[in-house]
Amino acid sequence: MPRVLSSNAMRCVLAAGLIATATAALAADALPRLNILPGSLTVSGVSSGGYMATQYQVAYSKDVIGAGIIAAGPWYCAQGLLTRALDDCMKGGAIGPEIGPLVTALRNSAKAGDIDDPSWIVPDRVWIFHGKRDTVVGAAVTDSLLRFYRAFVPPERIQYETQVEAAHGFPAAGRGCDCGVAQSPWINDCRYDAAGQLLKHLYDGLREPVGTVAGELRTFDQEPYATGGTLASFAESGFLFVPKDCAAGKPCHIHVAFHGCRQGIGFIGNRFARDAGYNPWADANRIVVLYPQVVSSRVWPFNPKGCWDWWGYSGSGYATRSGAQLASVRRMLAALGAR
Repeated sequence: MPRVLSSNAMRCVLAAGLIATATAALAADALPRLNILPGSLTVSGVSSGGYMATQYQVAYSKDVIGAGIIAAGPWYCAQGLLTRALDDCMKGGAIGPEIGPLVTALRNSAKAGDIDDPSWIVPDRVWIFHGKRDTVVGAAVTDSLLRFYRAFVPPERIQYETQVEAAHGFPAAGRGCDCGVAQSPWINDCRYDAAGQLLKHLYDGLREPVGTVAGELRTFDQEPYATGGTLASFAESGFLFVPKDCAAGKPCHIHVAFHGCRQGIGFIGNRFARDAGYNPWADANRIVVLYPQVVSSRVWPFNPKGCWDWWGYSGSGYATRSGAQLASVRRMLAALGAR
């Protein structure tokens, strides 16, 4: 029997489709060179984007000072196997993925020079979220993520939120669809500002947003920065939020926000970049936000839901500095002036 959508769900689905169609027609420019503060880079993401944020933090830990992870598990959880990704790293079972082999793999990768030395992770701040109604990624998976980070980061630098009645998606305040329902655009109106909460944990002394957003959400051409060809699954365009002060040359922090599966430009247009809740905080606190985008493919690679690569579809080095997606995002950051 076909599933009948509620009126609210139908509005969400229709809005996502209309925004995706409209965004596809927008012109895309090159990334601007900005005055980015050294040592200000933080990353975050939801679902596959959460895995991607951890992968970026681990691979380039010398560059990153903090990470916010929503509905995802530890670094290299899938170990290059889609079957492991769909089972251990999503369902999680009773105790979640074992972290011992992953910590060992991380240390071995660092010794081989494939990732930065894990000593750079120690001073980082980490914010983790799992919704109480998330039936896509099990609570045991994010529990394992917590244990993974505790192998490197002092517990007082980690915050773990598990009490919000959120389904699988990005929790927001006043934007998106029903909090307890997992549906497109995978932004859940939970009256909980996850973007604000994670940014406040990752940066000291942020000001609360007041009034309308004055900065600009831009569309940029990703092709000059993307490596790995079609296996990397990059969309033609990505998004960049630039506060007015940053556009005027004042020194700014920088944050990378990775969307989840079925949440990129080909599915919901710019809705994640527009509605997840990062931009008001970024506008009030001189934070440039990079929203890189990947697209779906059904043959080569097999990525029908437009997920970031957290199981190996782009190559065996996907979770290291040689990973096409990680290297491409770093090139975007370099173009912006991050170092």
